[in-house]
Amino acid sequence: MLTRRRLLKSAAATGLVTSAGALAAPALAQGARVRIGYVSPQTGPLAGFAEADAFTIDAFNRIAADQGLDVEVIVKDSQSNPNRAADVAQELIIDDEIHLMLVASTPETTNPVSTVAESEGIPTISTMAPWQPWFIGQQGNPGDPSGWRPFDYTFHYFWGLEDVIAVFTNMWNQLETNKVVGGLFPNDADGNAWGDPNVGVAPGFAEAGYETIDPGRYQNLTDDFSAQINAFKQANAEIVTGVVIPPDFTTFRNQASQQGFTPKAITVAKAILFPQSVETLGEAGHNLSSEVWWSANHPFTSSLTGQGCAELAQAFTDATGRPWTQPIGFIHSLFETAADVIQRAGDPTDLDQLTDAIASTDLDTIVGRVAWNGEGVPDFAAQNVCKTPLVGGQWRRNEDGTFDLVTVDNTTAPDIPTQGEMQPLS
Repeated sequence: MLTRRRLLKSAAATGLVTSAGALAAPALAQGARVRIGYVSPQTGPLAGFAEADAFTIDAFNRIAADQGLDVEVIVKDSQSNPNRAADVAQELIIDDEIHLMLVASTPETTNPVSTVAESEGIPTISTMAPWQPWFIGQQGNPGDPSGWRPFDYTFHYFWGLEDVIAVFTNMWNQLETNKVVGGLFPNDADGNAWGDPNVGVAPGFAEAGYETIDPGRYQNLTDDFSAQINAFKQANAEIVTGVVIPPDFTTFRNQASQQGFTPKAITVAKAILFPQSVETLGEAGHNLSSEVWWSANHPFTSSLTGQGCAELAQAFTDATGRPWTQPIGFIHSLFETAADVIQRAGDPTDLDQLTDAIASTDLDTIVGRVAWNGEGVPDFAAQNVCKTPLVGGQWRRNEDGTFDLVTVDNTTAPDIPTQGEMQPLS
């Protein structure tokens, strides 16, 4: 297959023109502007993940200009659609001729973009998706580990299912429950990974003494969770978990209340990461719990700006008038890492040198250390995956209707301080 990477290499070696008729000899000349492609879900049901995009990219462009870093960021909206994500990745590679791909926010975005970039030989940094759905989900046969292979050009950093299992069960262990957990797992990349009976969360929950009730997959944007609620009620589930998009969780929470289902804990990923998602629930949002990947309470510092987490969170609020949200840290760290890689690459417009620079990254960022050194990662994914710390938190409702995210468990990351203890739903 004639990829853009092979075309550029051939043109540079022979001095021939490209397929578009332009002279190709200086295409990878050192000192040329570095073009960065960035894909995220800026519209659609996953748009909350991209809330900090404009704020972060504006700051990055200002800092790059101040530091004399000659870069151009070309932004594309996946529209929360995997097919669209793949299409815009192809546009960035073929039409915009990017040198570096950045992508974030759930496997529905990271996976199709990473797959396209890998096939085209474009160095890529990805984040904000658990590493198993990202790595295993892109394999030719996800169900057969013997066939899993590392990637040459795509690199990912985030936490994994093993981390969220530990965080969730550590929070639940602070409560008195019957240890029966109802699972909400949609028919998407995240839901199928989390709900897999062999490598999903249920086996890990079982090791910690929790039984998982899985009523099967549902379609995203469903309007009726009666089947799931009835299954949880029949099993007397006192805990609910899952990986749910925000509008679906609002539907589930409202219908559960209407149907008299009152668990002691609801701990879900994805859906309640954002203040606005919890605020729409009113009192029903109080003491909902989730994983916390980043917060104003985290003890890290940006290598790009020197800001601490609290300072970055406050800067976002000052600039936008909105409360801080978890993706702020990770989107910032994505551009931190990009700047570091570009500065370390001998010629950042040379795709091989850029790939080598990514692989050798060892950087303290606003979300912690990013280094693809295999630490804490199974051998099959060690080349491409870096893990970041994870803790657990609960939303506390204030008298004015706003919410604060309080860290209630740090067993898996003691450097991140707690701010309270786990409380049952009221």
